[in-house]
Amino acid sequence: MSHIPRLLKLLNTAARYRLDQVSEELRPKGLPGFLFRVWSLPFRGAATRQLPPETRLRLALEELGPIYIKFGQLLSTRRDFLPHQLADELQSLQDKVPGFTSPSIQAIVEEALQCPWQEVFAELDQQALASASVAQVHSARLHSGEEVVVKVIRPGIDKIIREDLQVLHWFAGLIERFVPDGKRLHSKEVVADYEKIIVDELNLLAEGANATQLRRNFENSPSLYVPKVYWEYSRSNVLVMERIYGTPVADIAALEARNVNLKKLAETGVEIFFTQVFTHSFFHADMHPGNIFVALHSPENPQYIAIDCAIIGSLSRDDQQYLARNLLAIFKRDYRKVAELHVECGWVPKDTKVHEFESAMRSVCEPVFEKPLKDISFGYLLVQLFSTAGRFNMEVQPSLVLLQKTLLNVEGLGRQLYPELDLWTTALPFLEDWNRRRMQPKTLFNALKENVPDWIEQLPYLPALMIDALTQTQQLSAMNQAMQKRLDDAEQRSRDRRKRNSVAAAIFLGIGVIGLFTPMHALVETVPWWSLLGFAGAVYLLCFRR
Repeated sequence: MSHIPRLLKLLNTAARYRLDQVSEELRPKGLPGFLFRVWSLPFRGAATRQLPPETRLRLALEELGPIYIKFGQLLSTRRDFLPHQLADELQSLQDKVPGFTSPSIQAIVEEALQCPWQEVFAELDQQALASASVAQVHSARLHSGEEVVVKVIRPGIDKIIREDLQVLHWFAGLIERFVPDGKRLHSKEVVADYEKIIVDELNLLAEGANATQLRRNFENSPSLYVPKVYWEYSRSNVLVMERIYGTPVADIAALEARNVNLKKLAETGVEIFFTQVFTHSFFHADMHPGNIFVALHSPENPQYIAIDCAIIGSLSRDDQQYLARNLLAIFKRDYRKVAELHVECGWVPKDTKVHEFESAMRSVCEPVFEKPLKDISFGYLLVQLFSTAGRFNMEVQPSLVLLQKTLLNVEGLGRQLYPELDLWTTALPFLEDWNRRRMQPKTLFNALKENVPDWIEQLPYLPALMIDALTQTQQLSAMNQAMQKRLDDAEQRSRDRRKRNSVAAAIFLGIGVIGLFTPMHALVETVPWWSLLGFAGAVYLLCFRR
């Protein structure tokens, strides 16, 4: 019951900001709605009620604390069901959380490394460089002279997260049960996605592994630099990384003052994104401006620096290929191909009518393509396509949601740097080149070579597998024949029964008809009982014994 105080705080905050008015879809009806309005009565004079609904929700999440701020940021990525204004407001949430001072950074490091901090660091700054909802970062220097940063998990944050997750799960269940159209909002699914992300962020070793892989993927790359992880000094709640110096990517004035080629910088960001998705299938999924810096050693060919690799997205090989082929088909306005690929890859049910899905895709894309390409938001088009596909029961995978969110971040950042950025022109050559390379003999040979060891390993077992397969085929054939014979026998018995019933019904019907024309005085002064029995028997046989 430790989460009850958090629940009461949540209800009071929701009442003060009248969060039931944020969206018609989220407004509770009936008894729950009445009870919430009664709960809200003490707060009816709150000044916050005069603000726009979207702003009220953002302010409420900020007041509830860092866990809800991060939840709001994640919620902003679900543009497949959120109104755009609400999603934009939530996306503006800033994760500026006051740092903690107790216990001290030195005490946390000593407990994690099981040694005095002076044995590892020549310097360790007590003042935090940056602070977020789950962790904060301090500057330090190793005895070798290398400058590093030390990232530590907030003490006690895991307990708070567990309590908040209980409340969020409870609240999501209420939405799906009592809010009209609540199941379509997938609130339980959203909370489950958030739980996975926030729990993963509590393990800094996982973040370090992600950073190491991303660094390996872009080793010696002029486009992207990822700081080195010092594994010997890292633990699940302490991560030591190389300290980087760069200009925040959102500081346009500073970049312009250093004569950075912003057009090149924007296009490079798009290329990095597509390289991560389609070449490595391992992409940084939290590319907001706070995690991206720019190295200024080469203003004409600027290099990005990426930090905070806690959230990483990955696509399966099939999803990767189908996504690329879908994007190419969209670029070429081949909506029939888009529809067929969605069915082929299982993103929509196999019984989906392709012509109806094609028409839906066309209705979304054609009005958009009437604009100049530079004015088209690739990210928002993808959101609309996913939303439209949702009407055909498309199951949106978490990896695709992360991809959608990251693409929106990349496109928004690119256009902030260079408003004339034409993402379509930048992306299309990359996708066409990727598609060509995929079908080259060298690529096919490498794929073949990759599978040869497995095939050789299975070779000694091939005769036995073939015999088993043949035996199973024969058994299945015999079972099918036996089942077909039983079905044929049952059908024949059914036909015989219907024939007998039809004959019997005709006899009963004849008896009933004859009875109607029998002289009344010959038997009784009413319709003969055997006439009624005949009609009843005919009805029974014809209606209930077929």
